[in-house]
Amino acid sequence: MNDEIPSPPLRPVRGAALCATGALTLAAVAWAARAVWQLRLSAAGMPASGPPDQGGGQHRPLNSLEDSYHLVTGLGDAATALCVITFLAWLWSVRDNARALSGRPPRYAWPWVYLGWIVPVMNLWVPRGIVADIHRASAPDERLPPVVNWWWGLWLAGLASGAGLMYADDTDKVIERAYDDVPLLLAADAAVIGAAVAAVLVVRTLTAAQQRHLAHSA
Repeated sequence: MNDEIPSPPLRPVRGAALCATGALTLAAVAWAARAVWQLRLSAAGMPASGPPDQGGGQHRPLNSLEDSYHLVTGLGDAATALCVITFLAWLWSVRDNARALSGRPPRYAWPWVYLGWIVPVMNLWVPRGIVADIHRASAPDERLPPVVNWWWGLWLAGLASGAGLMYADDTDKVIERAYDDVPLLLAADAAVIGAAVAAVLVVRTLTAAQQRHLAHSA
């Protein structure tokens, strides 16, 4: 009796990789723009009327620089959402190919492709584990590329800062922080940008490994 689970055929991943790298690049540019606007806010200094959030549910009218920061932030959030969608679509594709190449079911069941990013504690290692397993199946004779660890370390730095990937405050509060303590915001932004650039290299590395198998099978 054959107990092996039938493996799906290899499918092209270059298109998904191009979409993911394009969205990651766009997200990096958007976060760089956010950092530039934070520097502009810091250089301008807090207005005499105080921060935008006056407390007690009261907000003063925003000046033109603060208004433009809201716009930059909104565009950055849209770019980040696009990045998430395209990266997960690529990850799903290369994960399926990794299963076909290894002939074994993945170590992490399919819900973890999504839940692994948001479940507390598990989000500290599951996504990296999924990527590492994909590389192991795609290039079993090669060591895990260092860029995977760089990507994951920078991602965790941005996540843990509370000022980067997951702003704990609304945009008006972030504006206030830019006036009072911009170095922390810039450090978090740098971690996010670095993670996006490293993720581009991760996508290219894993895609290239699987494209070699696709070329061979063709």
